[in-house]
Amino acid sequence: MATQYQNLSDNNPENVPHAGAFRFAIIVSEWNPTITEKLKESAYSTLLKYGAKKDNIKVVYVPGSFELIYAARRIIESVKPNAVIALGCVIKGDTPHFDYVCSGITQGFAQLNAEGDIPCIFGLLTTDNQQQAIDRSGGKYGNKGDEYAITAIKMAHLANTFK
Repeated sequence: MATQYQNLSDNNPENVPHAGAFRFAIIVSEWNPTITEKLKESAYSTLLKYGAKKDNIKVVYVPGSFELIYAARRIIESVKPNAVIALGCVIKGDTPHFDYVCSGITQGFAQLNAEGDIPCIFGLLTTDNQQQAIDRSGGKYGNKGDEYAITAIKMAHLANTFK
């Protein structure tokens, strides 16, 4: 979690497995693109940094964050990646829409992970305002895209140990 005491982009590279043997899918919401593009760029470059091959990283765009669930399921079935990273950003507004969207996406990804064999990384920023999203997508708290990519690598490695 990003706080004033911990920068999300700080990690020990020695604790991250080599990603060269894995295939990844990154699904990016087109909603709040100034945020989601920065998350995608960070996740993509972090995968490369740890050895993933460009040809083994599939990037797909969906209209909004709720559509991440559907896309994740279809990508798992067709592309067969070792891990999926879903990136979105929902910023709280004046209506309960924020609560419904965030709750639905959370439940959808919990179900994908509970029932599936492919780890789905929940890369949804849920913030109270635009500044909090900026702070977590390359701002003062680093970029959560790094964290999501490292989580995907670690989970792909973990899943591979059970085969």
